[in-house]
Amino acid sequence: MSYYESALRKAQALCQKGHARILAVESSCDETAIAIVEDGRRVLANEIASQVDTHALYGGVVPEIASRMHVEALDPLLDRALDKSGLTLKDIDAVAVTFGPGLVGALLTGVSWGKALAYAMGAPLIGVNHIEGHVSANFVAHPELEPPFVCLVASGGHSHIVRVDRYGEYTMIGKTVDDAAGEAFDKVARVLNIPYPGGPLLDKMSEEADENAYKFPRAHTPGKYDFSFSGLKTAVINQAHTLRQKGEEIRSADWAASFRKAVVDALVDKTMLACRDTGAKTVALAGGVASNRKLRREIQRRGGEAGLRVFMPPASLCTDNAVMIASAAFYRLMKGEIAELTLNAQPSVRLIEN
Repeated sequence: MSYYESALRKAQALCQKGHARILAVESSCDETAIAIVEDGRRVLANEIASQVDTHALYGGVVPEIASRMHVEALDPLLDRALDKSGLTLKDIDAVAVTFGPGLVGALLTGVSWGKALAYAMGAPLIGVNHIEGHVSANFVAHPELEPPFVCLVASGGHSHIVRVDRYGEYTMIGKTVDDAAGEAFDKVARVLNIPYPGGPLLDKMSEEADENAYKFPRAHTPGKYDFSFSGLKTAVINQAHTLRQKGEEIRSADWAASFRKAVVDALVDKTMLACRDTGAKTVALAGGVASNRKLRREIQRRGGEAGLRVFMPPASLCTDNAVMIASAAFYRLMKGEIAELTLNAQPSVRLIEN
């Protein structure tokens, strides 16, 4: 019997039981993570090796360095996860791995490692879309949450409004037509000489500043629920250059706060509009930008005013982690969806293929 045939039989047995302990690996960018999660909701281990300090020396992620550091971190993280959970590999039912989107070299490291582990264990392998993982972080943080609901996914490379129809089934409502919110944060942070990682530091310095000190434009998009941050980013950068050329002082904290307000206004306005028009009763946040303090406050406030149930993961589950990958994998596994050993990295894969 081939590996895939054996893994499929095991997956079918797990489906019938409705129970599985999944070991997941996430290596799509600059964090190496391994987690063990039971039944998609109960975290048994959550280990992360951050590369932030290394990449800060270069002002951003260096893909080749990220890939090498993933290779170095994976085995020690596995040992730590098993040790902290009190489990052995014999207690693991399946292996999950992020196959995209992300940096191709970083993804390949995790995919290759995960495939080798699944094959050695004779365990089912589940490939997980990184963005689906971010959405699924909400299931871990909020065991009571069930589809359907509207979810704003905001990260360094993605800004989507999706409807989660059922586990693993999505409808695209709106998306960015150019830059993503996280990308815009990082680029504006660079202009203000905020060191890497710029987005979180810009958020922090904005907290005590005047967000109405500067006026920045809001984009109008052809799609009712779509986002556009490229024009805003360019306007902010050009205004900064103009002021500096005139010798005028830029109050960095107020500048950052005013920019943050412009981004958050766009994200929340479009999300609330989508909830209203689709008749949604529940709204959730996901992605790295979901840890932004103003975004969290505004979605909570506006959602509450609209009578919506509002869910968001803690900040620790907004950034890249393997817990979210294991959660997404569980619901794929429960539908009998497993991968073959031909699974490959797909750096540009979409959550919803048109």
